[in-house]
Amino acid sequence: MAATGASEGFSVNSRCLAFHGPLLYESKILKTYFPDEKNEDVDIEEIPEENRAAVAYLIHYKGWKSSWDEWLPQERVLRWTEENLRMQKELKSEALQQLRSKKSSVSGQRELTPTAGSAGMSSAQKRKEAAKEAVDLAKATKKTRREAEEKEDEYFSHLDVNIIVPDTLKAQLADDWENITKNSQLVKLPRSPNVQEILQEFRTFYLKRRLGSAETEILDEVLAGLQLYFDKSLGSILLYRFERQQYLEVTRGNPGKVPSEIYGAEHLVRLFVSLPGLLSHTHMDQQSINVLKSHIEELLRFLAKNQKTLFVESYINSTPAYEAISRGL
Repeated sequence: MAATGASEGFSVNSRCLAFHGPLLYESKILKTYFPDEKNEDVDIEEIPEENRAAVAYLIHYKGWKSSWDEWLPQERVLRWTEENLRMQKELKSEALQQLRSKKSSVSGQRELTPTAGSAGMSSAQKRKEAAKEAVDLAKATKKTRREAEEKEDEYFSHLDVNIIVPDTLKAQLADDWENITKNSQLVKLPRSPNVQEILQEFRTFYLKRRLGSAETEILDEVLAGLQLYFDKSLGSILLYRFERQQYLEVTRGNPGKVPSEIYGAEHLVRLFVSLPGLLSHTHMDQQSINVLKSHIEELLRFLAKNQKTLFVESYINSTPAYEAISRGL
């Protein structure tokens, strides 16, 4: 898909399409910046340093709050043309389809049947021939699977799954590690808000932009996937050893509840440190990764912005009995 219409020459209040992440949105030009001109109405400090060397535009996304206004380089601003509008729809459709698509490897088993030349064979000969055929099939299947896995590993090793975590959340993670592993403290459970409630709060916040149905579907797919990742990986990946006894106790005390109904932001933010490694073993292509990455980083900014209300102020001290049990796990 090729964009049409050069962005140079856009004037203030021009209608356009602008990229936010991998998708295109209807937008308006608020300010223009040309590096070789005076730009009297522009504060150069407002423009990201990497965008100051070329033409840039201050963009307002239609229907979004002004807090989402941002400076974009000219290559991410497209003219309002029929072809670019078609590209906008195609990008939304592809992103939604790719997030939903899940490739699965299905191992088939070929039925072993007597060959034409086996009619006169004895039972022993037939069993021997069938066994040889089974061995040959197993070798061929193993080789094909190994070659496929090698190709997948080579492909996935090139996927860009780097997730930018805000500095305030990095500090939160460091404090979290020290509280648990050094101070023998724990997060009091169950948490409120829990992970499911946090994801719902983020959804409400995100939809205040009055997104269309396609964007809403993509958002819901992403959030459902994150909740599933959290529920599946908490017990095996996200917990520190000192927390495992608490996990056993709290899951026994809350039968029928999944981890995302019990744990909160402290453990959710750990997921995003592990996600790049988890995603590198999925069957998502780079465009799907980009869509997911864009939503995750917005969720991380939401967590950072609401850090005081979403994270606990202090951890609880564990009992000597708990420490004795947990150290033995």
